Amino acid sequence: MKRLVSLFILSAIAITLSAQKIIQWRGENRTGIYNETGLLKKWPADGPEMLWAVEGLDQGHSSVAIASEKLYITGMTESTGYVHVFDLDGKPLAKKGYGPEWSVNYEGPRGTITVNDGKLYLASGSGGFICLDQNTLDIVWEKNLERDFKAKNIVWGINESPLIVDEKVILTPGGPKFNIVALNKNDGKLIWSCPGEGDLSAYCSPLFIGDQQIPQVVVMTANHIIGVDVATGKKLWSYEHKNRHSVHANTPIYSDNMIFCTSGYGKGSVMLRLTDGGRSVEKVWESQLADSRIGAMVKVGDYLYGSGDTNKFWFCIDWKTGQIKYQSKALAIGVTIAADGMLYCYTQKGEMALATTDPDQFNVVSKFSITLGTGEHWAHPVIYNGVLYIRHGDALMAYKIK
Repeated sequence: MKRLVSLFILSAIAITLSAQKIIQWRGENRTGIYNETGLLKKWPADGPEMLWAVEGLDQGHSSVAIASEKLYITGMTESTGYVHVFDLDGKPLAKKGYGPEWSVNYEGPRGTITVNDGKLYLASGSGGFICLDQNTLDIVWEKNLERDFKAKNIVWGINESPLIVDEKVILTPGGPKFNIVALNKNDGKLIWSCPGEGDLSAYCSPLFIGDQQIPQVVVMTANHIIGVDVATGKKLWSYEHKNRHSVHANTPIYSDNMIFCTSGYGKGSVMLRLTDGGRSVEKVWESQLADSRIGAMVKVGDYLYGSGDTNKFWFCIDWKTGQIKYQSKALAIGVTIAADGMLYCYTQKGEMALATTDPDQFNVVSKFSITLGTGEHWAHPVIYNGVLYIRHGDALMAYKIK
């Protein structure tokens, strides 16, 4: 009897922990690594089983967020942005507008929703910043980046997934005064602002680094990589990093005192080492060859995997030295995530591929084509509880990969 009770308690704890798992931009911690096990190492010739698909999300490039066993994603209809909510079986639960969205070019929402403590946080491409109640989708508070922080929108529309650190929600309006700001996540009141280097924002979602003497937020703006004290908003360091279009859409990757930043349009990658407890940085290596524009990279073991932009290869790079281990044109370039020792590569031509994490060769094990949806294949895939979620324009698809 005692054993049965113990098993029941352990099962209840496991279910509770699973329900508490929240998927935001690039997974639970913005790395693109999904902590799943038991996933298929090879797919059938025509791809894994499609569990369901929904169409009618309208225009957009945002990825799905997951919390409380619900899916949250945004889309745009006639210049208005909407939050769509589904259960894990693809059943629509709610849909509600939140205001104007980006309709100038590559129309629709960009940034992924961040879910935290019963609220949804999202930045619209047109410069709105909105906090909604997770259950009712009512607006709790909202800001306008141009009006409230003197920001200017950028060529392809604001793209940022808000970062939550304790009671702060952090974002990057850009500009000379409110370059990076922290707001109270409950009421939207300004906690601190950092002038940074006065750059415009650069489509980058920030990263929190908590293991330094000074815990900090790292983000890329139009011309710089910047580290900011998360408690005070004081700029700790900056490092110049430019390209011709001021696009730095990939969240930095951090591990063991080292920060990896990669950008497209021929700029390439740089590895920085934090020094003096996080108060400064030094360059470790740089590579113009590895230049991911919007597809990001992942760190698996001591290696980085991903694809380029101007250099249209898939790469493996030694994390410590920057040595290119391989480069391959086996697939069109695209987005990279990883789980259970495998790479998930979603190409700009609409192929979803499974590849090994072998630093010596780019070994594509399986692939299939995404035939539903509209527009560009840019949204980053998501993995949750053995299911692969792919957004392509107005369609969201769920595939069984376990």
